[in-house]
Amino acid sequence: MKKEKVYELALTIAKNIAKLKKGTLIVIGPKNKFRGTYERLYPQLISNYNIKEKGIKIVLEKLATLDGAILLSDSGEILAYGAKIKKSKPVLGHGTKHAAASGITNYIKNSTAILVSEEINWIRVFQNGKIIMEMDPQTMESSTTLNHKIASFLSDKNTALLTATGISAAVLGLAPTLIIGGTYLTVKTATGIIKRHLKY
Repeated sequence: MKKEKVYELALTIAKNIAKLKKGTLIVIGPKNKFRGTYERLYPQLISNYNIKEKGIKIVLEKLATLDGAILLSDSGEILAYGAKIKKSKPVLGHGTKHAAASGITNYIKNSTAILVSEEINWIRVFQNGKIIMEMDPQTMESSTTLNHKIASFLSDKNTALLTATGISAAVLGLAPTLIIGGTYLTVKTATGIIKRHLKY
């Protein structure tokens, strides 16, 4: 399965869990890099499954609400659920899920953590140990095109999402944070804030 499709499904699961006002952590990365980074909190009744399997999305949504993280390979293989992340890095003002998301993405290069916090019900995305995107799940519901562009941006650094709002990647500078809410994309950069209307 294409990496972009893995991200799209993970974002859909995160959105559905946010609507239930529950929390989750989904980590996507290279399969061989996860070894030694987690321990399982539950017996693994699902093994050797890929997220393209018919009906697996419903199962994953249920598993995602358990304590611990769901770990997925870039190709969509379900590596573990209820996983306690051993590599954590505190995020000021936030709890253990944020620390796990920051730590694992800092430790495993080219990985992404998609987190839903019970407190705010927004989706936060981590790469390289930092929050790079925050999304209102209601926004994602309004457009499958937007969901596809977000997945493309996260998986391949495809800038179609930014181009759709008229923002040049060159303008962003270092370590931007994208905030998607309502019909606007707000970009926090090192030099200021850019706000543009989303064009789907």
